[in-house]
Amino acid sequence: MKQALQEEKKNIGSLFDGIAGTYDFLNHALSLNIDKSWRRKTVAMLQPCQTLLDVAIGTGDLALEIIRQGKAEKVQGIDLSREMMRIGKEKVRQQGLSDRISFAYGSALDLPYAENTFDALTCAYGVRNFSDVDKGLREFYRTLKPGGQLAILEFSYPTNSFIRLGYDVFFSHILPFVGRVISNDKSAYSYLNRSVKEFFWGEEMLRHLSSAGFSETSFRTLTFGITTIYTAKK
Repeated sequence: MKQALQEEKKNIGSLFDGIAGTYDFLNHALSLNIDKSWRRKTVAMLQPCQTLLDVAIGTGDLALEIIRQGKAEKVQGIDLSREMMRIGKEKVRQQGLSDRISFAYGSALDLPYAENTFDALTCAYGVRNFSDVDKGLREFYRTLKPGGQLAILEFSYPTNSFIRLGYDVFFSHILPFVGRVISNDKSAYSYLNRSVKEFFWGEEMLRHLSSAGFSETSFRTLTFGITTIYTAKK
């Protein structure tokens, strides 16, 4: 299963291109809009800065929240899904923020930016999709300025057995079914479930961050451990 998952990650841009049109709707509907509060809480943990890189910017929800909270003057986004970014650019344009939020096509494993470029870096629900997580984290570290902030929002696996049972039912059966019906995609939402189960979280993620060079690493679980915010500094 892990090998199949790695193969899917190599084509992650195409996978998200296929569900881009329904991505925001399903995110908000299936989480009962709780995903919006997860992003707000992640952004609230940042200190205001000038330049911020948002990796896996997607449709731009986290970048827009960063600007709303006044946490960065400029946000540079990067993603492997052109269709997700097309939708994001339109949302940004409609809010008159095209001069503050930019989009670029590229891989988190080979960021096209010089060392010590950004004051802060964020990534919401992107890290588990990396085919090489440690390489991606090292790229995060490389492009941050000394003292730069890192904030990662990622799915995790609840430790409470009762919550985990409900989580398994939702992610294994309800989400793939609803996602398949609404997005017309047979594989994307089953991939989501598998990518979460095969990923690491909590203290193990902190070990990977430390190995990449980060200090002051910490994490905060949200909504019974369904998702986790990780913070660190260069």
